[in-house]
Amino acid sequence: MKLVITEKPSVSRTVAAVLGASYNRKGYYEGSGWIIAWCFGHLAGLADAAAYDPAYLKWRREDLPIFPDPFRFTVFPGTKEQYDLLCSLMNHPDVEGIVNACDAGREGELIFRTVYDLSGCRKPVERLWISSMELSAIREGFENLRPGEEYENLHRAALCRAEADWLVGINASRFFSLLYGVKLNVGRVMTPTLALMAEREAEIAAFTSETFYTVCLDCGICAVSERIADRESAERLAEDCHEAVVRSVEKKKKTANPPLLYDLTTLQRDANKNYGYTAQQTLDALQSLYEKRLCTYPRTDSRFLTDDMEGKVPEILETAQRVLGRPLDARNASNAKALCDSRKVSDHHAVIPTESAGYVDPSTLTREENDILRLAASAVVLALGDPFLYEETAVLLDCAGQMFTAKGKTVIEPGWMKEQLARKNDFDDVLPALEEGQILPVRNAEVKESKTAPPKRYTEDSLLGAMENTGSKEMPKDAERRGLGTPATRAAILEKLIHDGFLTRKKAQKAAFLVPTEIGKNLIAVLPEELQSPVLTAEWEHRLGEIERGERSPEDFLDGIRAMLQDLIGTYTPVPGAETLFPSGGDRLGTCPRCGGAVKESVKGYFCENRECTFGFWKENRLFDGIGKRMDSATAAALLNTGRAELKGCCSRKTGNRFDCTLVLCDDGKKTDFRLEFHNNKAKEKES
Repeated sequence: MKLVITEKPSVSRTVAAVLGASYNRKGYYEGSGWIIAWCFGHLAGLADAAAYDPAYLKWRREDLPIFPDPFRFTVFPGTKEQYDLLCSLMNHPDVEGIVNACDAGREGELIFRTVYDLSGCRKPVERLWISSMELSAIREGFENLRPGEEYENLHRAALCRAEADWLVGINASRFFSLLYGVKLNVGRVMTPTLALMAEREAEIAAFTSETFYTVCLDCGICAVSERIADRESAERLAEDCHEAVVRSVEKKKKTANPPLLYDLTTLQRDANKNYGYTAQQTLDALQSLYEKRLCTYPRTDSRFLTDDMEGKVPEILETAQRVLGRPLDARNASNAKALCDSRKVSDHHAVIPTESAGYVDPSTLTREENDILRLAASAVVLALGDPFLYEETAVLLDCAGQMFTAKGKTVIEPGWMKEQLARKNDFDDVLPALEEGQILPVRNAEVKESKTAPPKRYTEDSLLGAMENTGSKEMPKDAERRGLGTPATRAAILEKLIHDGFLTRKKAQKAAFLVPTEIGKNLIAVLPEELQSPVLTAEWEHRLGEIERGERSPEDFLDGIRAMLQDLIGTYTPVPGAETLFPSGGDRLGTCPRCGGAVKESVKGYFCENRECTFGFWKENRLFDGIGKRMDSATAAALLNTGRAELKGCCSRKTGNRFDCTLVLCDDGKKTDFRLEFHNNKAKEKES
């Protein structure tokens, strides 16, 4: 009998159906010579510092740095029952071998190997490595199980990443929190990501807008002058413009190849751009589609299919057309070769819909799932399109002794851009036939005033792009991972920055921007370069890729991390005047809804630490007095985090009646009020 261990119960259910394990036991399935059990994600992980010495429960500078040797693991309290079951099954005498069927990636390998190693099991392991949860893919995967030892380097890289994050997180967070008297979470990847945004915010703050002028000519074509510093000069030029002479006409034929298929990051970026979805929302929807057997493996960094999939491309295209509700047309499948390149596929190929997706009822999916599925299908159709061919014309005019330029574009073959061109007017600027020396009478000359624009704040789309490409110039050209984090981890990094109060989302019109909070900017202001350098962290990610490929030892990588922390703790000196950056050592209760700063408790109430912000509320006020309550820190934290707080056992001063209700925070940016929602469903509300 063999034991199969998956990452989630839903995956076990599907695998059990394929293998014929029809008996549903408590915590596992059984039948046909198989046992299929599951983890709940990570059942165990690296132990906290106190596991090595109870004295580490208290944060003390003299204890730093903390370098465990060896690292220890602990079983998470909420998963102990399932962990004990897996250990029992792995060591059961009837089980002759184990199949690791956790997600086919770095984290999936770590989830399985942690439980396997802690259980003391030494039975042979085989690896199920699939990119789709379709039943046919699972069957094929079980027919081609690989020896578990082939993935030893993958496990080494995963464990090394976890240990490096532990070393930086535990030591740097404690060190800087103790130094500045306020809790500061520092992360190996999280902090350099925050540094990118803090740097952009500093550029915006330092930017000074400048006014400039241009003269626009109407002479049968629209031509524009170079920038002019003052209005008077621009107006004199406009008055002198009577005829323009064509000095040059340059035409270039250009080709735009179809976009590639999606990897996770490009899908997250387009979902943010098109629908406003966060990276985490996109990943969650894609993971759900994967588990429903409607999309291939989500956490991929490849935008190609493997060479052996070339013959399946017509079927993949047909599925994409079904998802989009389009007529079936396999003509473009002849471009399949451009999508297939095994050299550019690491663990998993690009994200594509599975065959089942072509027949799914959209009403059974959430809005997010439908949107993401259609994006993945659209990418297939576009990637198989013909090249877009166009001609670009640049004309240089001489008028009143100044040079003017005019540009136009003409479509030759719309190719994959056909539908986009039908919706846009980008290529309507067709210039008439012109010759050098030709004289064009000026019908009108108009002065236009413009201002230089500051750098744009990051959206989730542009930040993901920056995280992916940071360090690309410094890394070797063949480096598999050059940026901050991996496609699988970037969404969680952004959510943690927001959860910890270093980052906030601000909406402006249709876009949502990511903006560092005051404490986030101040943290970057005091951290040394080695902890906030995106390039250094990208180099670390590259080295983890080398460990995964067996080109570097984990100890070599971790020794570098330890040396950096040892030097940091031994030589770093506090930034002068830091008490103004971190004025309070009190616990952070939540994020200010106005400016994103930290809200902390004072004697009289709960107030934003940003001195330029006036947000806050008092512990005692008229509303609370009327219901016999006093705002405590738990209520304040709930209001800040969710906008609502449950109040039990309230008593009306007027009637003496007791009741439960929900307190709702109402803040218009200038004034803070509260509203009571009563639990008896009557339309009773009370304004403070």
